[in-house]
Amino acid sequence: MAHLSLERLAEIRRHHPLHNTYAEIKASMGQLEKLAVWITEHVGTMAFFLLILGWTVIWLGWNFLAPPRLQFDPPMGFVFWLFISNMIQILLMPLLMIGQNIQGRQSEARAEHDLDVNIKAEAEIETILNHLERQNDMLMAMLQKQGIKLDEVLKQQSS
Repeated sequence: MAHLSLERLAEIRRHHPLHNTYAEIKASMGQLEKLAVWITEHVGTMAFFLLILGWTVIWLGWNFLAPPRLQFDPPMGFVFWLFISNMIQILLMPLLMIGQNIQGRQSEARAEHDLDVNIKAEAEIETILNHLERQNDMLMAMLQKQGIKLDEVLKQQSS
């Protein structure tokens, strides 16, 4: 029984290197997938929102307030502005979904890796606890064999 415990402890001591699932998935992605993730990460920022807001305010402000001969998108219709805004939305919708799917795969891989690490840690802790229990049992048996009571030892340590 003790030999089995020592083998299990030796197994725990062997270093199993952890791997970076994010780097592995990123390395397996093609250029288009990397571009989709990059766009997804940058479109979902306040900077992009402020860019679109600024573009809209300038566009609409110019076409409302500039002299009529300088306006290029007639007020109240804003056909060209609507066309460009719709094109941005139409192109970004599927692209963002693709980027989110890729990010979801990365998150799933990290979650699976975390689960593997937790299962390994639980097995290691269980083995260590079993080993400590055996050591405790051996120490108690040694104290009994020598006729020493545990209470007396604990009192001597506390004083």
